[in-house]
Amino acid sequence: MTPIEEYYNKFNENKRLDSRHGRVEFTVTMEYIHRYLRELGTDAKILDIGAGTGRYSIPLAEEGYDVTAVELVRYNLGILKKNSDKVHAMQGNALKLKKLGDDTFDLTLLFGPLYHLCSHEDKLTALMEARRVTKPGGIIMVAYCMNEYSVITYAFKEMHIDECLRDGKLDPSFKTIAVDELYDYVRTEEIEKLNAEAGLSRIQIISPDGPANYMRPFLNQLSEEQFAHFIEYQLSTCERQDLIGAGAHTVDILRK
Repeated sequence: MTPIEEYYNKFNENKRLDSRHGRVEFTVTMEYIHRYLRELGTDAKILDIGAGTGRYSIPLAEEGYDVTAVELVRYNLGILKKNSDKVHAMQGNALKLKKLGDDTFDLTLLFGPLYHLCSHEDKLTALMEARRVTKPGGIIMVAYCMNEYSVITYAFKEMHIDECLRDGKLDPSFKTIAVDELYDYVRTEEIEKLNAEAGLSRIQIISPDGPANYMRPFLNQLSEEQFAHFIEYQLSTCERQDLIGAGAHTVDILRK
């Protein structure tokens, strides 16, 4: 069993996305998925690479879309299949989507794999595979974990800065260096380099969660009405370029 499989056998991704900070990320991301599906049409074919237990795949399939889900971890795949018979679910690796043909999907979601692929080469390979299976003119949405959130939260807020510097986990510019780690964290310039090398054009880039992860206990104290206003706030600010990269995640929206 790989470290990723061991990790996701214990980690509950649905529980994370059902938390208040996770609901912000999920709601904003789904809003943008639906915006582009309105452009692509009701007969759009969707591919969810690294689908986990189907947090995005299942509701999209229930809306009537033709959804294919690829998931590496058998445990997650089993939950997805148990929870829905509407998703075409299969085990697979984002680095080699050998069961899928070229130019097949209108919308491709790559929401999990680039969190865990630590080398530039592996990230590029996953992005190129997503590009290969997407139709010309189709949309690819790619999620990343962002560097500054990691440094501010883990290194400073949780006071691991001394060990991070001692163990070579941060370079002189405070960029994280993934060495045998489960997660990798990027800056926007790294994303732009990947897009250029993959030959993909950006439509827009958003911060789906913004400050939500920094203020988890405060979100939990809000009434439902106040929390609804926070989601409205995030929807209104998620495209602001002065905030991109500061949140825990970004979603890069690309066209093939």
